[in-house]
Amino acid sequence: MNHNKNILKAIDKPVLIIYLLLIFIGWVNIYSASYDYNPNAFLDFTTHKTAVMQLIWIGTSIILASCVMLLDSEYHKTFAYYIYGAIIVLLIITLFVATNNRGSRSWINFGFFSLQPAEFGKFATALALAKILSKENFALNSARNYVKVILLIVLPLSIIIMQQETGSALVYLSLIIVLYRKGLPGIIPTLGIITVALFIIVIKFNNTLFLQQEYGGLIIATTVVYITALIMMLAYGKKGNIKLMVFIMFIAYVVLFAAAVIINNYFYKIGLHYVVLTIAGAAVVWLIIWSIIQRRAVPALISLFIIGGIVFTLSANYLFDNVLQEYQQMRLKVAFGIEDDPRGVGYNVNQSKIAIGSGGIIGKGFLNGTQTKLKYVPEQATDFIFCTIGEEYGFVGGAAVIILYLILLLRIIHLAENQRDTFTQIYGYCVVAIISFHLIINLGMVLGLTPVIGIPLPLISYGGSSMIAFTLLLFIFLRLNADNKKTY
Repeated sequence: MNHNKNILKAIDKPVLIIYLLLIFIGWVNIYSASYDYNPNAFLDFTTHKTAVMQLIWIGTSIILASCVMLLDSEYHKTFAYYIYGAIIVLLIITLFVATNNRGSRSWINFGFFSLQPAEFGKFATALALAKILSKENFALNSARNYVKVILLIVLPLSIIIMQQETGSALVYLSLIIVLYRKGLPGIIPTLGIITVALFIIVIKFNNTLFLQQEYGGLIIATTVVYITALIMMLAYGKKGNIKLMVFIMFIAYVVLFAAAVIINNYFYKIGLHYVVLTIAGAAVVWLIIWSIIQRRAVPALISLFIIGGIVFTLSANYLFDNVLQEYQQMRLKVAFGIEDDPRGVGYNVNQSKIAIGSGGIIGKGFLNGTQTKLKYVPEQATDFIFCTIGEEYGFVGGAAVIILYLILLLRIIHLAENQRDTFTQIYGYCVVAIISFHLIINLGMVLGLTPVIGIPLPLISYGGSSMIAFTLLLFIFLRLNADNKKTY
């Protein structure tokens, strides 16, 4: 009894209060989104099934949170790999037994309710990652250790992609932030960002004329690769006349490109994409020769970056056309502004913007949102729940919710940074990474800033799997932190 009382005293009150506020805000807005103008059926299961089910999920989550708080924190450390392994097995089983839900095969139907194991994989992967990174003498300084942590993240991600649940799979990439915090070189996440940027450039400008030339995406992307390589030379080349070499290579590119444009416009038609590829190829040859002369690996590695960047640029269209599903292609085209589909893929986003914009500064008030009541926004209780908040509580209400999330994230960061236990610290970073990714993508989605990929707003969107998974994710950290407090 005394042990339980100590745990209750040690639990972080700010995080607990924000958790309760978020689930309350979520339920109120879920009720509003499912309201059907029948005041005599406040909690009638047949009339307000969504709101009643969410109450059940909230109650279930609170019970599970209490169980987590009663468990000794050593349980999570000892059984981290076993929990991870069990979820991986469950994800594989899901591939074979899941029912088809709008193209996704990630839901297991139990009749009265359904569960999505991909949601539970997040906290399981966070536990396993914390376990391996907190091992004594483990550091991200060898290829073997890199392979271990990458496989840990990529395994559930790959299975979830096979379930046609791309949105949930992408969340796992947020854990790279944790690796960066624990010693992953900054160049690796930077290369990831560059890869995404190149993909967007090629797809967006593929059929766009650039200086009266076709293959605008290829020309721009190759130029980006070349300029990035020059920046990398300045950053990593510490010996030799690096600045002079970079200046010469930059001027050479500008002069040759300008000459090609002039020749193409006034004398002889040539493909500018061939020109930029030739210049990049010449740079690769020169960097390899320079690497041999200087006996340094950096120029050779930069040449590999140029080769890899160009190969990816040339294959981006193939990946887009043959790997992504048709509906995923359309979502990206709408998000990138390539196509306008106001009655199809773009319908959700357009209606979402209308709903949020109509709320003004202080909103229309509880149950007074016309866009919400008339069900103009599909999935308004789940992925687009922020529309209800924006319409009924306006800019003030939306800003208040975002501020609550920011306080939650900053508090968890503060607690993680002050941990003596490495396992708890790393797990805290994982919690921040996962919640941040959900928050950024979901808000970007409803505002039309990111593609619609079906990611719920943590603790607010309707859904049992999401509610339980985020509760477990958060309360495992609170339990770990509560135990560590006793040693302060």
